[in-house]
Amino acid sequence: MPQIIRTEAGEELVVLPRAEYEALVARVEEAAEDEDDIAIYDSRKAALAGDAAVLPKDLSAMILGGDSRLKAIRQWRGMTQQHLSFRSDISQGYLSDLESGHRAGTPDTIAKLAAVLEVPVGWLSQA
Repeated sequence: MPQIIRTEAGEELVVLPRAEYEALVARVEEAAEDEDDIAIYDSRKAALAGDAAVLPKDLSAMILGGDSRLKAIRQWRGMTQQHLSFRSDISQGYLSDLESGHRAGTPDTIAKLAAVLEVPVGWLSQA
């Protein structure tokens, strides 16, 4: 049960049991997360109204599951790293670095990969 204490200056202070305080903090954090989610949603919705790439549902699920776009698209196309690296004329190690985010591809490399994967370049170049 909360207690209200009045200071000599007339300010009211509330004393709460720790469990109630932690529940309030959790609600505030959830509200902040909800606001972040809404901002992301609004941003994506605005992007879709423009020229943003719209990914297939299966591919989006893989990306939301934690895969990089490049890895998700490669797997979605049923290719191994070895196969994609051979067809795009880049080393498998470089491809692995691109998929893991350790390196960023040049525009030419991204274009080669997009061509082999038969996807728009924007699918690979967007964050």
